[in-house]
Amino acid sequence: MSDQAAPVTRAASSGGKSTRRAKLTAYALVGLIGGMGALVAAAQPMYRAFCQVTGFGGTTQVADEAKLAALIIPVEDEAAAGYVTVRFDANVNVKLPWRFRPVQREMRVRIGEQVLAHFEATNLSDKTIAGTATFNVTPYKTATYFNKIECFCFTEQVLHPGETAQMPVIFYVDPEMGKDINAKNETAITLSYTFFADTDQSQARKADAQRRAETKPVNRAGING
Repeated sequence: MSDQAAPVTRAASSGGKSTRRAKLTAYALVGLIGGMGALVAAAQPMYRAFCQVTGFGGTTQVADEAKLAALIIPVEDEAAAGYVTVRFDANVNVKLPWRFRPVQREMRVRIGEQVLAHFEATNLSDKTIAGTATFNVTPYKTATYFNKIECFCFTEQVLHPGETAQMPVIFYVDPEMGKDINAKNETAITLSYTFFADTDQSQARKADAQRRAETKPVNRAGING
């Protein structure tokens, strides 16, 4: 009897080990999937932050207060300050029925000076639509020196049918560009925006509902009664 019982005991032990291994594998897979989901959720803001710091892919940098304070150019140095031509380019994704254009095609900008420019968007459709713009700067080697102080990029814009909105951009070109052997001879920079329709149109629906509520006729008979 003992010779027959031994194999049964080993089989049960083997089965227990297999069950534990299966559980461990399942836990590992759940952890891996959760980690991948977190990375996907964080990918866009992390990539955007990386681009803004490094200028990767023609993404401009975000100006900070210390850098702005250092841009005050002494009067005696004004004659020596360089200039660069900044060109403005506007594009719209085919799925977004908007007209989008720069109000000014180009500007001659003194390096280190804060400059205000405008873009204009018009909703050509019969629906309220939310859109968001992405941007880049070319030549790419100048992107790290093109600093935005105020910008409408990556901010949801909602336009009602036929509505037109002007969107400001405040920027400056960092004088450090003149010290960069690869960028100092560049005389023109292009700031380009592309508008896309948002996949989430909840803000457009909310704006529509608010407008309908504001324009709803008042029932005066009910008020008087």
